[in-house]
Amino acid sequence: MTGMNDYAHHDSASPAPPDHTGVLIGGVLMALTGWAGLWLLVTTTLPTAFPRWLFFVCLYLAVTGTALPFVRFLNARFAGPRGVPAGVILRQSIWVGLFVVACAWLQIPRVLNPVIAGVLAFSLIVIEFFLRLREHAGTGS
Repeated sequence: MTGMNDYAHHDSASPAPPDHTGVLIGGVLMALTGWAGLWLLVTTTLPTAFPRWLFFVCLYLAVTGTALPFVRFLNARFAGPRGVPAGVILRQSIWVGLFVVACAWLQIPRVLNPVIAGVLAFSLIVIEFFLRLREHAGTGS
């Protein structure tokens, strides 16, 4: 019969590599800063030019920081045994933030529709695919 202490000595990898831990902490700080900034901005200012730009900056920080743990989870789940560097996780989260901010920007003049959003998402996915392809070619694997 296996006891509970038998599993405690099992030598397994840590749940997050050290570089991922730093990126996750940064993501939490980005998300908190972005969402707090958005809340303050929406509740205390009028939508003039400067607050509008500040809205997009706070939205970018909030979405990028919020997407980061999910992107890390997906990469940890599907990347294979080698995993991905923290820079790749951050870059992919930045793509998510850029997509949301671009969609919000396109919504101002009411030109955003599902086709434009799909083309924008597809183009960002293709850019990321080619960047990952170049990284794999550079490592020789």
